[in-house]
Amino acid sequence: MEASKKPVLYSYFRSSCSWRVRIALALKEIAYDQAPVNLVKDGGQQRSSEFQSVNPMQQVPALKIDGITLSQSLAIMEYLEETRPNPRILPQDPKKRAEVRMISDLIASGIQPLQNLAVLQQMGEKKLEWAQHCISRGFKALEQILQETAGRYCVGDEVSMADLCLAPQVYNAERYKVDLAPYPTIIRINKALLELKEFQTSHPSQQPDTPPELRA
Repeated sequence: MEASKKPVLYSYFRSSCSWRVRIALALKEIAYDQAPVNLVKDGGQQRSSEFQSVNPMQQVPALKIDGITLSQSLAIMEYLEETRPNPRILPQDPKKRAEVRMISDLIASGIQPLQNLAVLQQMGEKKLEWAQHCISRGFKALEQILQETAGRYCVGDEVSMADLCLAPQVYNAERYKVDLAPYPTIIRINKALLELKEFQTSHPSQQPDTPPELRA
């Protein structure tokens, strides 16, 4: 009975990790309910005892699906790929699949955690400078990699999990006023991704918990 219920995504409109999962759900045409978790209001709703029972790490996203609760965006996307493989977000070719995972990990482990809200709250007046440093350092490496792997998108001409990580990270870079001029490949791919309806409908400006002043 539990497995037949509509999935529930615990999300925050501005969370780049949540956006990754929203894109995956949109691409795979999985209907779901959204449970907003405001990371700022009330001292951070992710710290509530109620949400800690959902995700002990007190982070979004978390997804209740098929009778289980999953956290960590890459693990969620991998599960969706394994249980609902069409359309694919991981290439069948082993080399391309490894490249997709490499790029996804670079963003999800090497850039985003260093500039996320919890870290920036500890940086005081230097939070903008720190965010710019971490993103620029990561984008310098990512640009070099993408020059070898990219077609229309991050790896070849098919949307993959790497792209689901890229667009939200570019959104973060723009929020923190990072100069993107040195990264033409990143800019080009992101522009192509934002033309896709799945990236548009899952965008932070289009969510149930998006404040009116930030809606597109």
